[in-house]
Amino acid sequence: MKKKEQGHSTVSLFDMQFVTATISTTLVLLLLGMVLFFVLTAHNLSVYVRENISFSLVLDDGVTDREVLRLQRALQQEPFVKEVEYISKERALQDYVAATGTDPQEFVGYNPLGASLEIRLHSAYANSDSIAWIEERIGQDKQVKEVLYQQELIDAVNKNIGRISLILLGLAALLLLISFALISNTIRLTIYSKRFLIHTMKLVGASWSFIRRPFLRRNFWVGVMSAVIADGMLWGAAGWLVTYEPGLVQVVTSEVMALVSAAVLVAGVLITCLCALLSINKYLRMKEGALYLV
Repeated sequence: MKKKEQGHSTVSLFDMQFVTATISTTLVLLLLGMVLFFVLTAHNLSVYVRENISFSLVLDDGVTDREVLRLQRALQQEPFVKEVEYISKERALQDYVAATGTDPQEFVGYNPLGASLEIRLHSAYANSDSIAWIEERIGQDKQVKEVLYQQELIDAVNKNIGRISLILLGLAALLLLISFALISNTIRLTIYSKRFLIHTMKLVGASWSFIRRPFLRRNFWVGVMSAVIADGMLWGAAGWLVTYEPGLVQVVTSEVMALVSAAVLVAGVLITCLCALLSINKYLRMKEGALYLV
């Protein structure tokens, strides 16, 4: 029993190898967390962009304020509508003059622009098919003269968002494999230096589970410490981004950072423990002569 206890004490928890493994694992987890951060913020950004694409309901010239209010309230009850804004004829003229620098009243003698309702949709409905269905549904109202939206812009936004999402997901999967390989190499080198200790513990009758325990415990804490450090750096970077550009607060949310932190922690613990388990089992299966050849 004393020899077994001595074997456990030989695998120290905190030493220079622990520090080296923690630093290496932290850098890998930091890269993994950054990619995951970009994946999640890209999703939030796509939602933000989609929900800021609006389309207009041009109202009939004879529509009354009461009818406009009724239509506006009815639209706000629809599940696909996020926001409805009324644009009067006067405001439409002001916006047109500000955008083009010309006043159409100077040419035609009256304001040719009509009142309208600007509608912003929830992101799930910000696509051509949904808008076509919405156009058909809303266009049946007799107060609606015309439905205007930029179909090419909507198609381009959705297409580009889809491409970017696929690229980021592929990059995240690739980096996960690379992370596993790099962390595995670091842990394998650490356990390699203890291969004769593992064999000695086998000779004195220690069970495989008993031999694994200190190595798994050690690498569990390597994963935890590395993840905590990486998460701290990611939170610091996110805080700096939001401070530098306050508009990013709608993209870099606390929910995103919580998911990134949890994923980095889980990945750190799982990868380090799994790599340690695989490396230990390798040396547990080896005969004494093979230990000199690896």
